Amino acid sequence: MATVSVDTVAPRRKSRLDDPVGFGMYGDDVTKVQRRLKKLSFDPGPIDGNFGERTRAAVWGFEKLVLGVDAAEATGVVTQRVWSRMQDRIVIEPRRPESTDSHTEIYLPEQMVIFFRRDEPVLTSHMSSGDNAEWCDDVVISPGEYGNAEGTEPLRRRECGESITPGGVFNFERKVEGLRQSALGGLWNPVYFNYGIAIHGAMTVPLEPASHGCVRVPIETSERFQDILRLGDQVFVFDGVKEPEEYGAQLPVFNKIDPEWLATSTTSTLPPTTTTSMPPTTTTSMPTTTTPPTTAPPATTLPPTPPPTPPPTAPPTPAPPTTTTTTPPTRAPATTTTTTTPVVPSTAPVPSPPPATGVATAPTR
Repeated sequence: MATVSVDTVAPRRKSRLDDPVGFGMYGDDVTKVQRRLKKLSFDPGPIDGNFGERTRAAVWGFEKLVLGVDAAEATGVVTQRVWSRMQDRIVIEPRRPESTDSHTEIYLPEQMVIFFRRDEPVLTSHMSSGDNAEWCDDVVISPGEYGNAEGTEPLRRRECGESITPGGVFNFERKVEGLRQSALGGLWNPVYFNYGIAIHGAMTVPLEPASHGCVRVPIETSERFQDILRLGDQVFVFDGVKEPEEYGAQLPVFNKIDPEWLATSTTSTLPPTTTTSMPPTTTTSMPTTTTPPTTAPPATTLPPTPPPTPPPTAPPTPAPPTTTTTTPPTRAPATTTTTTTPVVPSTAPVPSPPPATGVATAPTR
């Protein structure tokens, strides 16, 4: 965890609280606590004297980071002892100084995250990471997210994975403002640093690890850190087992499509079998190879070329030429006179059959 020390060179004159303060309370003592937490780079929310969820999360962070309280045992209550410690000249230093101009340190055992700028803490927050459990769930993946990078509509399917937040050294790769849906759940203002794993705001940020692998912070806190960090900044994830550098840029555990769902599903979007955590280069190429099968059927529908058959209907226009052939009937008697002059009187009706091929109808007019 970050190095926390107390500057005792210039002792501070400390005040007292009338009573311990905690969630749901309000008053001047709450205002004093909020001001001090903000001064120490925590995020208690508005300095309004109301002890809400953000103030409680900030107190949890102070207990874990400064007092060394176990992550599962933080109370969120500011007693006189806690308030006295809070008034010390506390100095918070990074474990990886001289990194990028601004960098982030994530401490999984303590469930804490600190955003540093020039090695000074600018935002310190309580967090909740992956709980290392296996899961299968119906997911919705927004267009542009891992697993649906080239999509134009939300992708729905069932995936299975492991809720692991890997230790290691990473860089912030991408950030998105607002709410996004991914295979790891709903993400507010996510900033990605390990494929589909991101630091993001969440509705619930409990004391214990509870995410699918991402780093959850309060939603309001997520609105602040987007302005603090920069793409390319280093991210150090300390897991309490090895130093981040021993892992390097450790890959996450990629999700898989639930085989039972796959066997019963008929959706055309099945081929993106890569997980939502796959890199953009692979996820974009996978969907493109699967889209042709969906477009092939429409291609076969184009050849129904009944349009060529309509041309036979054009010959009815030559029907007028058949009317012009009505003049030949006048020649018909001439031909009958040359061949059968004796029979002309008796067989004059007989020559009419030759025009019956389509010409005799005209003379009847």
